[in-house]
Amino acid sequence: MSAFTLAAPFFITALTGCSMTDKESQESPFAGTRTSRDASDAVEGVSSSIYDLIGVKGRASDSRPGVTECSGKDADTHFSVFHPWSFYPAAESDLEVAMEKLRSELPKNGWKIVEFGSDNSKNKNTTLIADNDENKTGVKITQRSKNNPPKLSIEVVTGCYKVPDGQTVERF
Repeated sequence: MSAFTLAAPFFITALTGCSMTDKESQESPFAGTRTSRDASDAVEGVSSSIYDLIGVKGRASDSRPGVTECSGKDADTHFSVFHPWSFYPAAESDLEVAMEKLRSELPKNGWKIVEFGSDNSKNKNTTLIADNDENKTGVKITQRSKNNPPKLSIEVVTGCYKVPDGQTVERF
């Protein structure tokens, strides 16, 4: 199963208090041993590399990663990182160009696209979901053409990390 598919329900649960799936037993893949801060820095690096792949002029929102629990794991020693951010193209016409650039460039950079198409919203936003097995991250990118201003909504999530022995999860 994909990192995003597994981590997304827990990420969404943490933010909204409800799961988007009935599969309570799904576990996020193990991402390794790191401190919360180191994992957060790594996720910012992943987001930065995605930004570089967009290939059109624009600006990113100023947001920082957060830390959440891993379902079924000790909350003091296990965590996942999420980083929601947005990209606003300089020209509205570049929004679709940016999405297509990501669709073509992500696979060339270690990502596997696991879903691409219109979502179920009334706006029928184009959504791309991809996984990077090497760094145990997933990304969900939603093209929000009808927003004012138009944007790409990007959510990067990780698998489940364990803190080094003797340490506890730092939440932020």
